[in-house]
Amino acid sequence: MNNFLKVALLAFVFLSANMAYAQLEKTVEVGGAPMYPSKNIVENAVNSADHTTLVAAVKAAGLVETLQGKGPFTVFAPENSAFEKLPDGTVETLLKPENKGQLTAVLTYHVVAGKMGSKDIAEAIKAGGGKATLKTVQGGELTAWMKGKKFYITDVNGNSAQVTIADVWQSNGVIHSIDTVVLPKM
Repeated sequence: MNNFLKVALLAFVFLSANMAYAQLEKTVEVGGAPMYPSKNIVENAVNSADHTTLVAAVKAAGLVETLQGKGPFTVFAPENSAFEKLPDGTVETLLKPENKGQLTAVLTYHVVAGKMGSKDIAEAIKAGGGKATLKTVQGGELTAWMKGKKFYITDVNGNSAQVTIADVWQSNGVIHSIDTVVLPKM
């Protein structure tokens, strides 16, 4: 077999294996990048162009190791556009080292212990007569509800976020992208 055929055969095998792996993993594209169920929350989030502000905040709060941990976690992940809705200077202020505690509180308010996919949330909403209370890792509560087939979460201040991409499965949980930052009582 000549060298050209060997290289072509190796390339074919490599591409076939990668395509099979991607199909086996059932990836979801978020922020222009595939999210692999075999990777953890942080490993996937760093590749999403739509979550760069969230990733920077997670790093500033020192939560990378936690979100790479076993979990499982359900993360309501604000997109960059969600952070842009906050009053001017809010993100910059939260990212300052002296505000690490407040930043950590905001971020952990977006995390629920356990792995809750959209079906689980819908069942909890149905069981709750149209609303479900979700206890966050921060200690506060979020209210989940639906309008038609769309999912929403509402914070203790009455601010609501729509789930824009649901069920992005991770090795240590699930991510649901949201369009608004939810805030705990401060």
